[in-house]
Amino acid sequence: MLNLNNLSKIYRTEDVETVALNAVNIGIEQGEFVAVMGPSGCGKSTLLNVVGMLDRPSDGEYLFLGEDVAGYSERKLSAIRKHNIGFIFQNFNLIDELSVRENIELALLYHDISAKERKARAEEVMDKVGIAHRGKHRPSQLSGGQQQRVAVARAVVGGQGLILADEPTGNLDSVHGQEVMEMLQGLNEEGTTIVMVTHSSSHADYARRTINLFDGHVVTQSLRAA
Repeated sequence: MLNLNNLSKIYRTEDVETVALNAVNIGIEQGEFVAVMGPSGCGKSTLLNVVGMLDRPSDGEYLFLGEDVAGYSERKLSAIRKHNIGFIFQNFNLIDELSVRENIELALLYHDISAKERKARAEEVMDKVGIAHRGKHRPSQLSGGQQQRVAVARAVVGGQGLILADEPTGNLDSVHGQEVMEMLQGLNEEGTTIVMVTHSSSHADYARRTINLFDGHVVTQSLRAA
């Protein structure tokens, strides 16, 4: 699905140069569940931002579905993101002025589909992640675990084949964290590719492969026993 070849990301100011990713080589196949681990500041979130086309690499090659997207314009990258990539964040990033269903529909606003179809898709994914009964509620009326379910529904409502999750259980207690992980595992079993940044080794165990970063380098990659 995607390949990062000798890819680097450097942040520069007038006085400081920070190497966030240094000659990274990673390949991720369609249908994989990959966990990315490492200490704070090692480049995990930068890696996710580059893979999600929210940030551009400074050097190297990024192949996505066979296309080298590293030099694409923001307009072209936005079109690719819209149809292929969903994002799940630690802080949910829901809009409290909107209902649960409206938050999910928002992800479809720039797709060429009718309001009726947007509503139908939102209701379908709400049922899938177990929050159909909360469709008219506001995010502030939900528990943290329920809010993350809404975020997961929003990430997959457009039929995106790749989900990028940045510490998706970071603000949840252990019970709700496990529920979210089981939900992600279920999506993966249905064919969705998932790349997840986590500090939790127990949650990384849900993934088939774990990539460990240190100082912007890939230091180890390990497969979970089947």
